[in-house]
Amino acid sequence: MNTDNQPEDPQRQRLREHLETIFIRTDKAASWHDEASRLRDLVNHEGYVPVSTKLAVEDLDFLSGARENLLAFSELGLRLLDLHQPRDAGGITSDAAHPILRCRSCMWRWPCPTFRAMSESFGSMPDAILPEPA
Repeated sequence: MNTDNQPEDPQRQRLREHLETIFIRTDKAASWHDEASRLRDLVNHEGYVPVSTKLAVEDLDFLSGARENLLAFSELGLRLLDLHQPRDAGGITSDAAHPILRCRSCMWRWPCPTFRAMSESFGSMPDAILPEPA
């Protein structure tokens, strides 16, 4: 069966467009990574940093939806991790200590392509970007 001739699923297409928009908006915004350590030193007794700065339109576009987008992406990541996890494939193996594993969702050999893609994207992030949980 050739799936190349089938039309794109409209729901999938809308989701792809939404994700591409978020990616483009994020890519255009300036990174605050280098400024964060300097700003942390400016926290006042009320726990805030009084900041006056110049922000580009792209920065404001990004900041306006950043919290909601990050919450949605982290929820997506957690849901994907719940779906794509290893399970014993149940086959006969010569090494009982290391059984053959398959993904419980897609049944690919573990690690499945979905988990590998997530691990490559999120697993290599430096600790400076990933703060300690509160």
